[in-house]
Amino acid sequence: MGITNIRTMPVESNTHRFEEITYTVDELRVKALQMVPMYHNVKRIVVYLRGGKGQVGRVRASRLMQFSDPYTLVIGPYYRGSNGSEGKDEFCNADLHDVTVLIRLLKNKHPQAFVHMIGFSRGGIQGLLSFQDDPVDSYIIWGGVSDIHLMYEERVDLRGMLRRMVGHPKKDKEAYEQRNAICTLNQNSPPILIVHGGKDWQVGIHQAYFLQEQLELKGVKHDTFYQLDEGHVPRPKALKEVLDYIHQWMNNIEQDL
Repeated sequence: MGITNIRTMPVESNTHRFEEITYTVDELRVKALQMVPMYHNVKRIVVYLRGGKGQVGRVRASRLMQFSDPYTLVIGPYYRGSNGSEGKDEFCNADLHDVTVLIRLLKNKHPQAFVHMIGFSRGGIQGLLSFQDDPVDSYIIWGGVSDIHLMYEERVDLRGMLRRMVGHPKKDKEAYEQRNAICTLNQNSPPILIVHGGKDWQVGIHQAYFLQEQLELKGVKHDTFYQLDEGHVPRPKALKEVLDYIHQWMNNIEQDL
């Protein structure tokens, strides 16, 4: 288990080098895109879990840059079966191992670094199902799916995909229950920041409200940043506001540790 290949990517940056890494998980070769500080030791690691499927929503350098600073390593794993990663996208099943193995590899290499995870869209539930098993200091769920049953009800256009990848909610209850992230949360869970737009028609804001309610019931430390006039991807001014909030959130978490 470990990183088996590093390929330099042609992305211009004055502060970071961009690399596509290959690492082994469950005897599969899976890949991730990372940006690594060139002139400073790594003090923070941000793991970005993307949305979409296949080529839709793929990990891009411009997205990783949003969470960087000169001391931060930012990395986004690819989903299995896409962008050169072996295996099959199982929608939050065995592919969760890709996240846990990656974080442990990075933490072993940078033991003093803080680790934050960001789950966007469908990456939200991927993060909720894995962040407690990893040495993670906080989790940010942004426009994220928090409950797969709500996703099935809300996105009629995605039901076919969910039936292929997971099954039918009534006929395959166990498969859906395995992806129930809420039941794993408790008062010892790392702090969670919920970010969501009120006009998000891809992942409705009720996913965020549901998660917030459950966190309050379970006594999980959390914060919210709702932009009620924004959609799944905020407009430029609102995007700057949410990114500023996320960076300040990570700073505050680290100061409290």
